[in-house]
Amino acid sequence: MAELHKQIQALLFSEGGSLTYKSLARSLDVSEGDIRMHLDALAQKLEGTGLGIVRSDTEVSLAVVPEARDAVVKVIKEDEEKNIGEAGLEILAILLYEGPSTRAQIDYIRGVNSSSTIRTLLTRGLIERAGNPEDGREYIYRTTTELLAHLGVGNREELPEYGTIAPELSAFKAGLNDHGATAGTEPAGGHAA
Repeated sequence: MAELHKQIQALLFSEGGSLTYKSLARSLDVSEGDIRMHLDALAQKLEGTGLGIVRSDTEVSLAVVPEARDAVVKVIKEDEEKNIGEAGLEILAILLYEGPSTRAQIDYIRGVNSSSTIRTLLTRGLIERAGNPEDGREYIYRTTTELLAHLGVGNREELPEYGTIAPELSAFKAGLNDHGATAGTEPAGGHAA
């Protein structure tokens, strides 16, 4: 039980957003009272660091403390000002023509690690992430409706050459399972883009 605050911190970090007390309690198989008590301990341990706990009546999240906010805002602003480049266009094409995909699937298709580019696209609001219903340890990424609106299409099927490209991409992505790649597997080359 003494390690519970570490588990709570890990779950909040991996979520990257808010979690309810109820979902934390269920995930860790403890009571909501235990969660609240260990959040107090976690908040104390985080004092003097760049992170803190933000709570409402029903939810909690791990957040940057006000003293570190400017540094984080600067980095986010720099990311937003960057051109998404070819790597960003490749990922958008994969998600537009193939549909929701895991990072491992995106990496497999591109042949390189896509983490930093995915982060840029998330920051720009071009893609969003959600829990993978097939594997709770990873996320799926999909394009936002704002991106479709910006492209002037009502749905993916209206994209140029959708009927030709989508099946080819699906067939290529099916090779991911044939080659035994998993969410933690780096593609050949393994460099970040």
